[in-house]
Amino acid sequence: MIPPGLIPEGVRDRLPPQAEAAAALARSLTASFAAHGYERIQPPLIEYEESLGTSLSPQARRELIRFTDPASQETLALRSDMTGQIGRIATTRLVTAARPLRLSYAGPVVRVRGNAINAERESIQTGVELIGSDSIAAASEILFIAVEALATAGVTGISVDLTLPDLIETLAGTVLSPAKIAEVKRLLDSKDAGGLIAAGLGDWLPLLAATGPVDAALFGLKAFDHAGLLASRTAGIAALAAAVQPQARVTLDPTERHGFGYHAWIGFSIFGDGIPGEAGRGGAYLIPRPDGSAEAAVGFSLYIDGLVDAGLGLQLQRRVLIPLGTDAKVGSQLRSEGWSTVAAFTADATAQDFRCTHIWNGVEAALI
Repeated sequence: MIPPGLIPEGVRDRLPPQAEAAAALARSLTASFAAHGYERIQPPLIEYEESLGTSLSPQARRELIRFTDPASQETLALRSDMTGQIGRIATTRLVTAARPLRLSYAGPVVRVRGNAINAERESIQTGVELIGSDSIAAASEILFIAVEALATAGVTGISVDLTLPDLIETLAGTVLSPAKIAEVKRLLDSKDAGGLIAAGLGDWLPLLAATGPVDAALFGLKAFDHAGLLASRTAGIAALAAAVQPQARVTLDPTERHGFGYHAWIGFSIFGDGIPGEAGRGGAYLIPRPDGSAEAAVGFSLYIDGLVDAGLGLQLQRRVLIPLGTDAKVGSQLRSEGWSTVAAFTADATAQDFRCTHIWNGVEAALI
């Protein structure tokens, strides 16, 4: 038998005040998105697995929790990410909406297992997607909004790590076979300089050095790009860095591809002081359309649980204890002024018992 109160591994109960902090952060972040014209949508927690999986990488698809629908007998899945759902809505229900389409979201996601950095299987995800363009201007807007929203929510020491997910394909073109391209990716992923030399791929070594603060790394990347194949991408990196500096420190790791399996010309991860792992990540990508074509998009997701764990969103609430026998009009007046009121049911109730910051003394809300 499962002991009372036991919940599955990798999930947790959010209690006061952390649950309130998570809700406050979701409101703050989505308000920041709305201020830039991003409209809120709310996709369902479950979808047909066949539909939900088409927008995910093979690795992400393995993270879906599946079950059989008692009504249709079809396989359903709990979403492990919301980006794909936004793409589905954009290319079906909102297919005739003007582009670029600006959408935002917030809600829970669930996956089969956690990872080495984050053992949680359930988390709260919020973010935006700009659909219909992956231009430098679009990517700059997206990155600026992400940094601004986190700063507004109280995140300090923000840093952005930029990457180029399709870098190897862009440089290799038809020069290398698919097998060689895969080998170059593998060796660069593992930062294996010796392996590159042993495999006769030493020409790719300068990419490992083109890493670090964006200005120096960009200089190294341009020096490596003798043929000018990366001119548009290096211009994009410079524009993205300019969009968020000095609010955020910007670094570049052009060969970092972990977690950017479906992204196109640009990807980014965002970090902040005291936040375990990433505060968010995003980049440019293509949304498959039902007719077989694809639509360009760029967006990001922010992870609220890490912000709560860092102590953010815990604004001191003005909670006042209303002693037993107080006229109900007092509580109504206080609530109209922005207070949270807690009515005492016994004469011995104390403000501390109910996490109240004040108590009504008959004349005013007095600080305890």
